Amino acid sequence: MLDRLERIEQRYREIYRQMSQPDIASDLKQLQELAKERAGLEELVTRYRDYKTASESLAETRAMLDDGPDEEMAELVKQEVASLEAEQEHLLEELKRALLPKDPNDEKDIIVEIRAGAGGEEAGLFAADLFRMYSRYAQIKGWKIDVISVNESGIGGIREIIFEVKGRGAYSRLKYESGVHRVQRVPTTESSGRIHTSTATVAVLPKAEELDIEVKPDDLKVDIFHSGGAGGQNVNKVATAVRMTHIPTGIVVVCQDERSQLQNRLRAMSVLRTRLLDTERRKQEEKITSERRSQVGTGDRAEKIRTYNFPQDRISDHRINLTVRNLPRILEGELDELVDAVATSIQAKQLEEQVA
Repeated sequence: MLDRLERIEQRYREIYRQMSQPDIASDLKQLQELAKERAGLEELVTRYRDYKTASESLAETRAMLDDGPDEEMAELVKQEVASLEAEQEHLLEELKRALLPKDPNDEKDIIVEIRAGAGGEEAGLFAADLFRMYSRYAQIKGWKIDVISVNESGIGGIREIIFEVKGRGAYSRLKYESGVHRVQRVPTTESSGRIHTSTATVAVLPKAEELDIEVKPDDLKVDIFHSGGAGGQNVNKVATAVRMTHIPTGIVVVCQDERSQLQNRLRAMSVLRTRLLDTERRKQEEKITSERRSQVGTGDRAEKIRTYNFPQDRISDHRINLTVRNLPRILEGELDELVDAVATSIQAKQLEEQVA
């Protein structure tokens, strides 16, 4: 591993040398490609250099013991050795994680779909809570949210909402949120105080670019109709809503939140490409052996991933057996503790597989 890191550092130095050459500095395209490659290596090289510095300090400190210091000095040196060994081990673990294969979708924008599951109106209210939680998290991260379509229920809930999250690293932070989310609480409509269990499903898809997947015009059926819900007189007079059906797969996308038909067409096509890309990706995942699926999970959205228990003020992530308190704080968008824990657990499994 250290040999590999040394080669990466050499490549990093070589990129700097190339970028300083006049013929490359004047070639904007080549300069951008080198700058992108350098940016991709920078964090890893910085960690590797920190590791080498710590290793050198450790070797120098250990050498002090060979000089036969007095008892008091020897004790201080041993403490420093222990501290440097811990730092070296920590940096080594960070390097192992940094060397894991990168998910090419990690930096992409995402399309999130939340749907009410079992539980009637309470499931719709929970779906609305999840949308607000992710909206607040996006706000904390400085990301932008655009609602593509929403189907509301009568008491402030949501039957289905599809929205786009734009921001660097959105997929890397939210990709593990896909699955069934379960809530246990006393509904506002429950007079006897009985706890209900309801569910909502969340799907997080990396947004497909036009080059990612081709959609043939002959494979599409497009219907135009009048939008429902809020929107003013324009909604009532002009047919702007778009229903797009992909004939080979039967996938249907409806977009009606934009005021113009063209904008709704573009948004619907974006969602369609993303769903088609997700379908292709899941087909590839099905080819993975049953042994590997048992190790990392199937990724099936039917799996219950998390329970939000209001009476006990706790959230339990069933994938990693983690329970955290202060549920209102989580629902206000402070998700990093959960996101980091799940990501770290999955990375640990990947490291075990890489070592094996």
